[in-house]
Amino acid sequence: MTTTIKILGIGCSNCQKVEEVAQKAAAYMNIEAEYFKLKNPSEWTDYNILSTPGLVINEKLVCAGRIPSMAEVSTWLADAQM
Repeated sequence: MTTTIKILGIGCSNCQKVEEVAQKAAAYMNIEAEYFKLKNPSEWTDYNILSTPGLVINEKLVCAGRIPSMAEVSTWLADAQM
């Protein structure tokens, strides 16, 4: 099963850091993931995001407005595998 990970943001350095943390967590957990960068604010409306960067795992918004830790992302990835 491939996990879908979406990064919501315009591509700023914080957005890049969120993507990097997500990639590291997925690699550490040996989870196959497909990554999408949603840079257009019109693409964010389905997620009710108020501030970027945002992190969506399997269509669930798990974090917005900050850079999550690798431990947090690992927990969210584990939950998404159930």
